[in-house]
Amino acid sequence: MFVLEALRTAGYEAYAVGGCVRDFALSREPKDWDVATSAKPDDIQKIFSKSFYENKFGTVTVLKDSMEIQVTTYRIDNRYSDKRHPDSVKYTSDLKEDLTRRDFTMNAMALDAVSAGDTEGDFKSRQQHRGTLLKPSSVSPRIIDPFNGQQDLRDKLIRAVGDPKERFGEDALRLMRAARFAAQLDFLIEENTLRALKELAPTIKFVSHERIRDELVKIIMSVRAGKGIDLLRETGLLAVFLPEVMEGYGVGQNKHHIYDVYEHNMRALQYAAEQGFNLETRLASLFHDVAKPRVKVGDGPNSTFYNHDLVGAKMTRQIMQRMKFSLSEIEKTSLLVRYHLFYYNVDEVTPSSVRRLIKNVGLENMDDLINVRFADRIGSGVPKAEPYKLRHFRYMVDKVSKDPISVKMLKINGDDVMKILGIPPGPKVGILLQALFSEVLDDPSKNEENELKKRTMELDKFSASELSEMIRKAEERVKTLEDEEKRQYRV
Repeated sequence: MFVLEALRTAGYEAYAVGGCVRDFALSREPKDWDVATSAKPDDIQKIFSKSFYENKFGTVTVLKDSMEIQVTTYRIDNRYSDKRHPDSVKYTSDLKEDLTRRDFTMNAMALDAVSAGDTEGDFKSRQQHRGTLLKPSSVSPRIIDPFNGQQDLRDKLIRAVGDPKERFGEDALRLMRAARFAAQLDFLIEENTLRALKELAPTIKFVSHERIRDELVKIIMSVRAGKGIDLLRETGLLAVFLPEVMEGYGVGQNKHHIYDVYEHNMRALQYAAEQGFNLETRLASLFHDVAKPRVKVGDGPNSTFYNHDLVGAKMTRQIMQRMKFSLSEIEKTSLLVRYHLFYYNVDEVTPSSVRRLIKNVGLENMDDLINVRFADRIGSGVPKAEPYKLRHFRYMVDKVSKDPISVKMLKINGDDVMKILGIPPGPKVGILLQALFSEVLDDPSKNEENELKKRTMELDKFSASELSEMIRKAEERVKTLEDEEKRQYRV
């Protein structure tokens, strides 16, 4: 590696460390590269002209082509008052002392990728990252492993370095990282480490919502997302930062489900993860029934959960706002939760109702909405013949996708309405357009300029309130079908 070579040539020790070494040991391509060195930050910057001092903890970012490599001076961390960052650091000349401060044994290894006597011409590419980086010579790279991290990798164990209570007490984010690694790697957490994790779970409250969100997203986006969420529950972490999801634990459902609310949501998420769905679809699969404990009426096979879709969308928005998700992620996820109970009985669903759903959800989100419904049905444990119905519904979406699904797709606009009626701009213009659009949703053949002009003059005899009532009744017809679906499944 050019960074190691340059530091070694300048007379300093230098090793690849952390996650990149773990990935190397697992025969995976490292995503990020970190280097530990005996060189001080000022010395590092003298060696690498394209670099900048990143923080007060001795880390310098070295730029190489499109890569950023974090180079940190060997250090010993002092106490962590905020449960997240050391109050101060002390530089050391001992690599092992530097490795001792790291979180887990699998991340506390160093890779000696450059051997004495090697020259650039001796290297044969064996593993590359973005075009260049790790180029071991004919002498195999040596892994320095003072805490038996390689054995823990073989045993598929996540074990804290040294005293787990001390490690977690230093940086509470490590609690989330342990669960995240377990989900990503399909590892178990070593017994003493797990015991300390459970004991110190409440300290996750000292970590910013943004950092917790980042770790949660990594769990959600792993293939074993369900396992990760359940580990968060088992350790007590979920109850601290996602209590709304924990509310469903042990809350029984009705005859259409064999799992409680929590397990149903977790299994829906797991299905979404196995299918490779995007982040918003996975989050919606986890949150789609989050409101059921709050709206449940009755108990046993005939219990009901009316309006859990509406309440759940509101809760989803609140959860994601609290965790600092982006506005676009919040809007889409809450939209998927809001409409996940769309009506889709094969013999009864109409093109009009499908067009109205597309109007509310957006054509670009329909595949994701259908995928959430798939996850919902699979997660129920009694999916029956629903996949066929959903495939038929997808066919219906494709069939009507070119029909008008917004006012902008009408063949006349507001200027046309004002010209036809000889009226100035005002609220009635918009209401007239909405009334025309409501009729076109029911019958797209009416979206013809002459037909719309004629209908505009006919509708002009109605007041704004009367037009609004006509629009409301058209929407109510669709809602009646949806309510029938909800009553049938007692949702």
